[in-house]
Amino acid sequence: VQLQASGGGLVQAGGSLRLSCAASGRIFSINVMGWYRQAPGKQRELVATINSGGSTNYADSAKGRFTISRDNAKNTVYLQMNSLEPEDTAVYYCNAVAKRYIASLYEDYWGKGTQVTVSS
Repeated sequence: VQLQASGGGLVQAGGSLRLSCAASGRIFSINVMGWYRQAPGKQRELVATINSGGSTNYADSAKGRFTISRDNAKNTVYLQMNSLEPEDTAVYYCNAVAKRYIASLYEDYWGKGTQVTVSS
């Protein structure tokens, strides 16, 4: 399973960005998809997740500003980020918990990350 993220970039504080991540390859099903981020010198942290039924989970820092959504038919997850702050600057990683075959176990897959930089 390969995850390809896009949509990162440089934006001023208060601006918006929309991240996309498409899963491809041999996929039987995807349970949870989500976004994590890692700022310089910090550990990777959860931003938001969404399961196949549409239930979502957000970090406190993302609530009210970010919206995660998913297109199951396209195996794609999105993250709409509004009211961005310099503290949101990080590399954003896409994650999928997926199984490749009906008999497989669910496993974690990660994309390479996309840089989001918010200037003050």
